[in-house]
Amino acid sequence: MPEVVYVLINEAMPGLIKIGRTSNDLAGRIRGLYSTGVPLPFELFYACEVNNGLFVESHLHEAFGDHRVSKGREFFRLAPERARAALTLAAIKEVKLGDEIFETNEIKAEVEAAKRRGRFRLSMIGVPVGSELQLFKDPKIICTTVDENNKVNYLGDVTSLSDAAQQAHLAIGDDWPSVSGPWAWAHHGKRLDDLRREIEDQSD
Repeated sequence: MPEVVYVLINEAMPGLIKIGRTSNDLAGRIRGLYSTGVPLPFELFYACEVNNGLFVESHLHEAFGDHRVSKGREFFRLAPERARAALTLAAIKEVKLGDEIFETNEIKAEVEAAKRRGRFRLSMIGVPVGSELQLFKDPKIICTTVDENNKVNYLGDVTSLSDAAQQAHLAIGDDWPSVSGPWAWAHHGKRLDDLRREIEDQSD
């Protein structure tokens, strides 16, 4: 019976991903990780069915071992797009989830409020309106910030940071279903996600 190997992200852990596996209920697994010790819920970045979950998971952990945060834990300081690219090599089919992760309206409202508190905003890192951002993978591709949140002008259209990132990566041949805007775009040569982490480290 195929197992599911997944890549999770968490707004409270910028720059980190969790690579794991489950043999049955993926939504239940994600729900179970949202405990009192975790300030924000995990989000599914990518998951797929594979023939041998233990084999695939262990090889992913070994391949990205130099990015592992702590021995014996499933957390890696790694762009989720890299983990997805490796995982698709073993995929039988992609697994997607909808609103069934958090079942009650009360929990859904709590989760959405928590995500809003932790969500990345350009104002967090002091990028002025009108600034040029460069695609980290191809700095010749640019967009321009239009407000202090996450709206940018890309090819004449005002859209979100992440949507612009997905369009830009699609233009250079990366057929990805989603892209993290703060990971994809850079300001003065540094990823926006790295700039946020530097500021957060200074405030600790």
